[in-house]
Amino acid sequence: MSAANYVAHFGLGAAPFVKEIGDIDLWLPPSKSGSIVEDSSGAADERENGLLVGEPGARQDVRAARTSPKAPGPRYRLTYNHNSTLGKRDFYRQLCVALGLTPSATAAAVFYAVSTHVQQLGQERVHPVFLLDEAHLLHPDTLDHLHILLNYEWDSRALLSLFLVGLTDLVDRLTLRRHRSLYSRISRRFVITPLTADDTADYLRFRLKLAGCERDLFADDAKGLLHEHAQGTLRDLDRLATAGLREAAKRKRKAVAAEDIDRVSLLVGSVGGGAS
Repeated sequence: MSAANYVAHFGLGAAPFVKEIGDIDLWLPPSKSGSIVEDSSGAADERENGLLVGEPGARQDVRAARTSPKAPGPRYRLTYNHNSTLGKRDFYRQLCVALGLTPSATAAAVFYAVSTHVQQLGQERVHPVFLLDEAHLLHPDTLDHLHILLNYEWDSRALLSLFLVGLTDLVDRLTLRRHRSLYSRISRRFVITPLTADDTADYLRFRLKLAGCERDLFADDAKGLLHEHAQGTLRDLDRLATAGLREAAKRKRKAVAAEDIDRVSLLVGSVGGGAS
């Protein structure tokens, strides 16, 4: 059954469990949102560095946490970098552009431009916060250099905060001897753990409401099976919930039953994650 058919059957305004969703509509698990958002905001206030990681199937959780901190005030300059596959020089050139600077030709000149700008912001009492997404893809040379970026007047005060966001593989890389100096400078470390059963139920309600549906389209036992089969990851939950809606619509049901989830779980499978 096509998306249009099951959307019309349940009177939805749109398909509820699609991947394409704006940052403003992202959801954070109730079991995690308070501590992660408060602690990440506190890290910037304390001029500390942070690390936020999650499993592949939890990437939407990670993205939501990354975009959910309290809006930085005038004392902060937030710079977001989503392309972490670059080499050291191109990484700093991209950082120059994000900071509104003109990139130079050589790696040394680019790094000097960034470091000088950071020092100028410190003199203006503005604290820069660099958020590097997909940080598990950072080139080893770039990782090697990040601890140097954090080295300004280290014994007296920190002139910038660095937040690394990525998959849990990033922790394995940072604990290697080569990157231990950088890892030791990251005082706030957060892990997005699998959803709880209550998180799953809240997420289903949230996404259905975004699609224009105020009623519960999943029976309680269907929610329990969804949580069990998805193993606490949003990607599998999205896929199974969509398949369940299609199955229930095909059978002319008003809500998704447990037998619908059992049936579709055999067809679409659930592996608790995958590539990000």
